[in-house]
Amino acid sequence: MVLLVNISNMAFKNALIAFMAPLPSIIFYISFLNHYQLQHDDDGDDNLQLLSPLWNWCYQHPLLLANTLFFFNIDVGFWLISLLQSSNWMIDLYWTVIPVLLVHLFANHPNAEYNQWRSMVVVVLTWVWATRLTHNYFRREKWQWGAREDWRFTNMAEQHGQNWWWVSFFGVYLIQQPLNIWDIIAVIVCMSGIVYAYLADTQLHTFVSKNERLKEEGKAMVPNLDEGLWYYSRHPNYFGEQLWWWGLAIFGWNLGCTWAFVGALMNTLCLAYVTTLVEKRMLKQEYRVVAYKMYQKTTSIWVPWFKSSPKPSIKDE
Repeated sequence: MVLLVNISNMAFKNALIAFMAPLPSIIFYISFLNHYQLQHDDDGDDNLQLLSPLWNWCYQHPLLLANTLFFFNIDVGFWLISLLQSSNWMIDLYWTVIPVLLVHLFANHPNAEYNQWRSMVVVVLTWVWATRLTHNYFRREKWQWGAREDWRFTNMAEQHGQNWWWVSFFGVYLIQQPLNIWDIIAVIVCMSGIVYAYLADTQLHTFVSKNERLKEEGKAMVPNLDEGLWYYSRHPNYFGEQLWWWGLAIFGWNLGCTWAFVGALMNTLCLAYVTTLVEKRMLKQEYRVVAYKMYQKTTSIWVPWFKSSPKPSIKDE
């Protein structure tokens, strides 16, 4: 009887902790929405200049906001709770709930753009998925709150011994963060591609413009562009273009649309064909044949890399 009472008390305490655990993020997000609403004109205009730097940042960066809340509330907050309880049980339960919280965060964000009906379907399906997984969790745990942690965490704790208290932060909680960071990686890849391609195109434009002036002046033209980004790659503009498309594929993959990689691959194959056409055209221009053949021998075709030493030809020997 005493054992049943103790189990009941522990279950009640764990249930209370579980309901209170996400409150910091929820309260913060509601505060943001309230502050935004106060500065929102009746005619629908946004007076963003009236928002404090903090709330303005929350408005401008919904993705970073979600990841920041995840880091402090889940990674750090849940980890501290696990240290106090000497158990990592709660992360398993909340892995079924976190997607629901995230989908509502994005659905209610004032800077969100979405199709109402499609978004409603996604929200409903997320709830159905979460309900199924949560039901499975409690059914597996015999309807108890936090009676035990996942056996893998228990094994890891035994392996790491006294170091487990800090290893658990990385091995149990922070490792969950990359699942939300893939969008940030995709943004970095896409932006890197845009910037890289822009710089390469600008350098090429400058080179072509210079040669056109030399031609008009009756002077010898420079046979080949071998400076800047073009020093490390024969087609840096194509490389930048590929970063953009593969970045989009990462976006799609993170949303479960693995077919997005097919589009990126097709684009890569298309540019590969275009590359062969461009190189053949370069070798047809008499004044640059020798320089470009040497360029091909020493410089990476797409991916930026260091120069290689040209292999001696039979004629050279």
